[in-house]
Amino acid sequence: MNKITPHLWFDKEAKEAAEFYVSIFPDSKITSSATIHNTPSGDAGTVSFTLAGQPFMAISAGPLFKFNESISFVVSCDTQEEIDRYWNALSAHPEAEQCGWLKDKYGLSWQIVPAAMNKMMGDPDKEKVSRVTKAFLKMKKFNIAELERAYEGKGGE
Repeated sequence: MNKITPHLWFDKEAKEAAEFYVSIFPDSKITSSATIHNTPSGDAGTVSFTLAGQPFMAISAGPLFKFNESISFVVSCDTQEEIDRYWNALSAHPEAEQCGWLKDKYGLSWQIVPAAMNKMMGDPDKEKVSRVTKAFLKMKKFNIAELERAYEGKGGE
């Protein structure tokens, strides 16, 4: 059992959202769902699920709390095709897209990033880091080839 499991609060679409998310990520499934009766916000639907092996829980407990950008889930991608697939499946608010960040149809924020980004941004060569930063600040969805060109100093910064 994992020590930490993210728990998401939805107005009334927890199970719908969980089904949507498990349809996108491999190694994902709904593990249980139930209804808690007579809570302060009425009957509350709960759902437990895994996304890419990571456990999550969600509750439909009314409009008291909303998602905001202070919490997001980072999806590390090995290829541009993987970035494109997750981006196309999750992005629902183009006006909120910036630097690999997007919002889904439930208002939850995600960061769809190249796995190589950790190496690029952690490089001791400050010029490389600066070039990559300048390149990604102009992007909505990350483009791995452009980031690699910037990293190598071959881009048109």
